[in-house]
Amino acid sequence: MAPTLYDEKPEPGDLIEIFRGTYQHWAVYIGDGFVVHLAPPSEVPGAGSSSVMSVLSEKAVVKKEELWDVVGTHHWEINNSLDKKYQPREINIIVREARALVGRELPYCVIRGNCEHFANELRYGKAESRQVRKAGETVMVAGVAAMVGLGIVALAGALFGGSKKEKEDTQ
Repeated sequence: MAPTLYDEKPEPGDLIEIFRGTYQHWAVYIGDGFVVHLAPPSEVPGAGSSSVMSVLSEKAVVKKEELWDVVGTHHWEINNSLDKKYQPREINIIVREARALVGRELPYCVIRGNCEHFANELRYGKAESRQVRKAGETVMVAGVAAMVGLGIVALAGALFGGSKKEKEDTQ
């Protein structure tokens, strides 16, 4: 169940993480119930950035919308967890820069420039996406596991299979 207005009280400059099932959408709270976020240009107001088209787009638009329109029926939380790693910028700078970007079309890349990169750059001055890093780590672990698996198969073949030529020579 999605939180109500009384469950969490974001402060200006807070990062809002919205859980969309297979991915998270990110926004920056700027006060008075509004967020600024990076969204595909084809998205209609209130769609909540849940479109699969968002990952296929090469451009995105910076939008100012009401938090509840962006959240929709999804779970969300305030997530400033990179505060442990980076010093947040001053709140007035975060909010001013977020407001100044509204309406601008920016390059979009799910790996190098997505909504999480956008939100973290506003709060910390660092474009970082833990989602992308986590996905990369998962792919790398899967790749290593596949290589280890192939190595074991090759080793087993070398130890127990012998070559066809060897078998013909011994017969």
